[in-house]
Amino acid sequence: MRSSHSLDRLDTAFDDDRLVADAGLLLPATLAHHLGLRELIEEHLDLGAKPGRAHVGDKLLTLVLSALAGGDCIDDANALRAGGTERILGFTVKAASTLGTFLRSFRWGHVRQLDRVSRELLARAWAAGAGPGSAPFTIDLDSTICETYGLAKDGARHHTYTRVRGYHPLLAIAAGTGDVLMARLREGRANTARGAANFLAETITRVRHAGATGQLTVRADSGFYGHAVVAVCRKLGVRFSITIRQSPATRRLIEEIPDDAWTPIPYWLDGGADVAETTYVPFKDEPDARPVRLIVRRVKPTPGSQLAAFVLYDHHAFITDRAGETLELEADHRRHAEIENAIRDLKYGMALNHLPSGKFAANGAWLSVQVMAHNLARWTARIGLGEGIVTTKTLRRRLFALPGRLTRSARRLTLHLPTRWPWAIDWSTALARLRAIPLLA
Repeated sequence: MRSSHSLDRLDTAFDDDRLVADAGLLLPATLAHHLGLRELIEEHLDLGAKPGRAHVGDKLLTLVLSALAGGDCIDDANALRAGGTERILGFTVKAASTLGTFLRSFRWGHVRQLDRVSRELLARAWAAGAGPGSAPFTIDLDSTICETYGLAKDGARHHTYTRVRGYHPLLAIAAGTGDVLMARLREGRANTARGAANFLAETITRVRHAGATGQLTVRADSGFYGHAVVAVCRKLGVRFSITIRQSPATRRLIEEIPDDAWTPIPYWLDGGADVAETTYVPFKDEPDARPVRLIVRRVKPTPGSQLAAFVLYDHHAFITDRAGETLELEADHRRHAEIENAIRDLKYGMALNHLPSGKFAANGAWLSVQVMAHNLARWTARIGLGEGIVTTKTLRRRLFALPGRLTRSARRLTLHLPTRWPWAIDWSTALARLRAIPLLA
């Protein structure tokens, strides 16, 4: 006998204007409001006579909050117009068709205007308690491939070095927090190092402007090994730690390191890795060439692997001008790999894995939107919860994708949230801390 409470007997109706599907977006919306993000956009973004020029603050915020809600395409922004969602966001939510016109109005100069917005937003967030202050600060530099399909996207018609079509943006990430300090879209066939020196110089200037007064260090892989990148670091007083591209000369130098100079590294395989250092002069043909530390890690191939049949050790080397113990510097350089977690969060926590437009500048604006949304999520966790790195998916599940219902009494709105919500205390604490940030609009 079938139960009278069968799901087939449940009636449904889309008829309540007071319901809010993602009521937890009140948290990042409150942070954006107190940091004056809408006003920054209105001040610095000028589309001239383009069709999407009106209400640019509302349009960009719609895209940012849609990304925080899990939207990975322009049409997903329409979800923010449902029920009473708009009343907890603090701005006018725009329709997806309007947002498409808005993005297609961008030219590259307008994307650079968004760079100015994110620069000032970073400074305001760090001043509100999310920054490093006078502590040493490390910038991780990397690039990533954003795969696309078909031949209709400007800048993505040619194959990248990974043999796929797509874009190849540059990214600068704050070590330890995952904040995106700067991002720049490039065409897919761009070499890893193309524009890297200028990008790094602007990133360093931005970090100093935002209030980082301590010693800066740049970490990068071998794609950024070049004289121009090192020259920028030296000019701006920044330390560097960069993996080298090994040549016959550097391999001979490594082979000349005596056996008793190698120090074991605590590793998952006993005796599996050692570290040593020597002196090396990179870019000898340049007038400012000077010796630096070459730190080398040698790793035994995994037993039974194909590589183990041909070599005794696999060598990984990087140059640095930092002071410190060899073991500590080598371990810190390996932590550069943590940048992949931030890139993954941008792609799969936000919507960088999808670049929606056929126009290059529109996709550049889309990248800027994802960076702002990513940073708002990180700052919500750091300022609101007092925690370090929390992925966007975790924040969305626990704090943002929280159903609610609006009621009005005595001319005051109340947002009702579910009883017995497991993270109710965290949510309420974060809201109180974010509301305590002085209004900067």
